[in-house]
Amino acid sequence: MMKRQQGALLFLKGVVIMLGVAALAVALFGLPEIARKDAAAHPDTTYISYLFLLYAYMLCVPFLIALYQVYLLFTNISRNQTFSASSIKALVKIKHCALSIVLLLVAGIVTSLIVFYGKEDMTAIVMLALISILATSIVAAFATVLQRLFQQTIDNQFIV
Repeated sequence: MMKRQQGALLFLKGVVIMLGVAALAVALFGLPEIARKDAAAHPDTTYISYLFLLYAYMLCVPFLIALYQVYLLFTNISRNQTFSASSIKALVKIKHCALSIVLLLVAGIVTSLIVFYGKEDMTAIVMLALISILATSIVAAFATVLQRLFQQTIDNQFIV
C-alpha cells in the first residue's frame, strides 16, 4: 500500500515538473515567436505584440510559483509531513498565486476591451479568459479549503 502511494506521489511530482518545463518552454520559445510573427504581420501595431508578451510573462510568474508550491506540498506529503506549517504555507501561496492570476486575467479582459473596442471581435479571447478565471478560482477555493482543514487538524492535534 505504501509503495503505491509513493508511486502516485512520484507520478504527480513528475506531472508538475513536466507542466513547469512546458510552461517555461512556451514562455521562452513560443511566446516570443508569436509576438515576432504578429509584429511582422502588423508593423503599425508592433507595440501591442510587446504588451502581449509582457502580459503573458506576468501571467507565467504566479503560475510557475504555484507549480513550485504544489511540488513542495507533494514533497511534504511524501515525507509524512502533510499536516505541517510548511504545507499550510504552500497552500496559502498557491491561493495567492491563483488570485493573482484571476486579477491579471480580469485586467487583461478590461484592457483588451478598451484597446480593441469596435476594432476586433473579442468574443473568443474573452470567453477563454473567463473559462480560465473559473478554473483558477476553483483552484483558489480548493487551496483555501485544504488550508483550513490542515490548520484545523494541526490545532486539534495540540488540543488532544
